[in-house]
Amino acid sequence: MSQFSPAIHIVGILPARWASTRFPGKPLHLIAGKPLIQHVWERCLACAKLDALLVATDDARIRDAVLAFGGQVVMTSATHPTGTDRLAEAARAVPQATHIVNIQGDEPLIDPALIDELAATMVGNPALDMATAANPIDPSDPAVLDPNVVKVVTSLSGRALYFSRSPLPYFRHPVEGLAVLRHKGIYAYTRRFLEQFVSWPPSPLERAESLEQLRALENGATIQVITTADTSPGVDTPEQARHIESLLLSRFAHLSPHSPHP
Repeated sequence: MSQFSPAIHIVGILPARWASTRFPGKPLHLIAGKPLIQHVWERCLACAKLDALLVATDDARIRDAVLAFGGQVVMTSATHPTGTDRLAEAARAVPQATHIVNIQGDEPLIDPALIDELAATMVGNPALDMATAANPIDPSDPAVLDPNVVKVVTSLSGRALYFSRSPLPYFRHPVEGLAVLRHKGIYAYTRRFLEQFVSWPPSPLERAESLEQLRALENGATIQVITTADTSPGVDTPEQARHIESLLLSRFAHLSPHSPHP
């Protein structure tokens, strides 16, 4: 029997794993006195559209830390090849959920309004399989050439056409007002589509670019891309963690002595 209320329709899930080539133990790295995963959890608590929130992990240390700050956890297999596979297993613990939002566990400044917008977009349009987000950037931004920055192009209605690590689009001619869209790694799915997605083998373009979302496009999925001003940075290295900590401490400094920290 599920531990969650039968009234749940939209669940937010934060996949969190201990192993990381660049930053082992990242979810429990202390930032301004709290584990990284706790900062993300507390931001998500401000969401109005989520009926439930949980952390999906395969590590007992992360489980214990989440339980210690009052969070909910689903333990998952340690052999999942991707975070999406971990997400799908965790979603099975909430069988009454109709939509799942995959929230990156390393973005402690994520805007709750963006999460709510993704959830509302999915619920409001039953034809969608997925929704995600992107930030407009100037075509001259060096990030356009950075293969670690994923770009996306969309139709006029905002449906994803392609994701790539290469510059996208290629500006043979300048087009006034056309920005490059930097993909933001947050996704919302229908339950039906998420289960379909993890049953498919990795697709050719996915393998070429090392981008899971291309598996969805190659199989004909409909993905809506929300354009957002939320540029909340992720934490991939200890150096980035120190930068995030400085941003958080700067925010704390502007609070009154009786105001709760975010």
